[in-house]
Amino acid sequence: MKDLFEVDYAGSDLAGVDEVGRGPLAGDVVAAAVILDPAFPITGLRDSKKLSAARREELAQVIRERALAWSVARASVAEIDELNILQASLLAMHRAVLGLQPQPGYVLVDGNRLPRWEYASEPVVKGDDRVPAIAAASILAKVQRDSELIALDEQYPGYGFASHKGYPTAAHLQALQDLGVTPQHRRSFAPVKKLLAHR
Repeated sequence: MKDLFEVDYAGSDLAGVDEVGRGPLAGDVVAAAVILDPAFPITGLRDSKKLSAARREELAQVIRERALAWSVARASVAEIDELNILQASLLAMHRAVLGLQPQPGYVLVDGNRLPRWEYASEPVVKGDDRVPAIAAASILAKVQRDSELIALDEQYPGYGFASHKGYPTAAHLQALQDLGVTPQHRRSFAPVKKLLAHR
């Protein structure tokens, strides 16, 4: 991995945190936290968006088997609408770190914002391609959220959740027009809000 982030922390309990699902119009925002085991390195870790779905699934299984600790958490659609997507994303990341056993000594968070917490931590811009633990977290979060959207596709046929994963594609926006808003749509997001206002 090029341009690895250097942090002045020598402990083996360094956690990486990332979230998936800020942009979609539907579904929870999902976060993961991972403490990798230096004794069992994992090759091929990188930003989950740069991996095929099959490769993400393979790596997710290896991460779950080899990591010292991992945790997946979320903020619900209702929490997104209540708090806004940024605060909901930070909440999901906080919950993911709280779920780690053992708890981390230091936390690196993808992006430029940190949740409000007591952990020694710092944000890392583009961390999912610079820090192996963050990359691992991005993979676990992506695999989890994608599986949930595939399940939503079965629950709400016709919306195309399995293909667009809730993102505002032309097909998704057309389905909203034709079929209406489901309970899994984020009512605070502009396309959904606008549609509801005209019905």
